[in-house]
Amino acid sequence: MPSERPLVRLRDIRDNIERIQDHIRGLDLSGFLASTITIDAVERCLSRISEAATKIGPVAEEILPEHDWRGIRGIGNRLRHEYDVITDPANWAIATQRLPELHEAISAFLERYPDDQEDF
Repeated sequence: MPSERPLVRLRDIRDNIERIQDHIRGLDLSGFLASTITIDAVERCLSRISEAATKIGPVAEEILPEHDWRGIRGIGNRLRHEYDVITDPANWAIATQRLPELHEAISAFLERYPDDQEDF
């Protein structure tokens, strides 16, 4: 069931992207791969991003259609059920190549709404 509070979910996604950015700041791929704590933290944030995207439902495609919401929703299932297939370099690529654009788009969208507004 889609969320009745898409702005809250978008803020959750934005905040978890920022957490990932904080976790990986100053690291390159080899530094990331050397830190199991960072790998685990990034995976957890990706799971929360996926869950928030699932809770938003089809509203996400309506407001930010240029992003792969199906893939964003799906990463959570893959992390839970295919954890042995997903590689740490793949998560690094998501964190460094895909999430910055998503963060920028969500942040720009959210600028139109006060922080305490929960729906539109």
